[in-house]
Amino acid sequence: MQVGKDFRARRLDTPLDKLTRRSAGKRSFTLTARKRGRYVRARPMVGRPEDLAFDATLRSAAPFQRRRRAERERQGRKLAFLVKRQDLQRKVRVRRAANLVLFVVDASWSMAAAERMEATKGAILSLLHDAYQRRDQVGLVVFQREEARVVLPPTSSVDLAQQALRDIPVGGKTPLSAGLLAAYRVCANAKRRNPEIVPLIIILTDGAGNVSVTGMPPQEEAGRMADLIHQAHLRTIVINMEHPAFDRGLAEQLAVALGGSCLTLPELKADALVQTVRGEMGSGGRGDK
Repeated sequence: MQVGKDFRARRLDTPLDKLTRRSAGKRSFTLTARKRGRYVRARPMVGRPEDLAFDATLRSAAPFQRRRRAERERQGRKLAFLVKRQDLQRKVRVRRAANLVLFVVDASWSMAAAERMEATKGAILSLLHDAYQRRDQVGLVVFQREEARVVLPPTSSVDLAQQALRDIPVGGKTPLSAGLLAAYRVCANAKRRNPEIVPLIIILTDGAGNVSVTGMPPQEEAGRMADLIHQAHLRTIVINMEHPAFDRGLAEQLAVALGGSCLTLPELKADALVQTVRGEMGSGGRGDK
């Protein structure tokens, strides 16, 4: 199958807590528990005191100085400034985070005719160029017939990605849940290797699965896999590959189950990944450290 014409895709900017990155290089900010990174705010100290935010600690203690000074004077002690354990504030830092853009492609005939797959490949290639320019890792999962395959493990090589893209066969059934499970595993493994990596899963499908992994009804099983991804706080975008005249809304339902958004290929080709993409990757990961 030939690769369709590529186009300039809108960049996937990824702000965290209103912090944005618009120059070349790693695009995302993520919260970090390390003592490296930019100090952006403070939180009350929990557990062992470390990485003390002196400015925030002094501000926290300041309103109580008159009362504390009076207490110490009654005890015959004079102190210029008294800080207690409950005043201690810890620095919250952010740092640049690597991104993983994982493409999950439905290569079955249920998705579309040959020309639709050709256009799909062009869309993926366009996004690959942006990922490469922003120093992201990219990966590719393809599902068709009875299984899902990790065609391209996460890599920074756009050449490998392009070759893998050209070699995608087309045809067979649609094991949608297997594709979602493979995507979850790729992202989970990537986060184990680098807890600060920020994954974005871009799923190209019509949302119609007809093969299950466990024997459960295919669409129900796909819904459960989607919920697994949602509960893992992985960012997702579903690109609906169904022809508008035959659209049953399954891709939109999948996007809802994933907690992500749904775009159409014409929107993508019109250079309109728009603000939706920023929203989906907007938090730059869980940010719960």
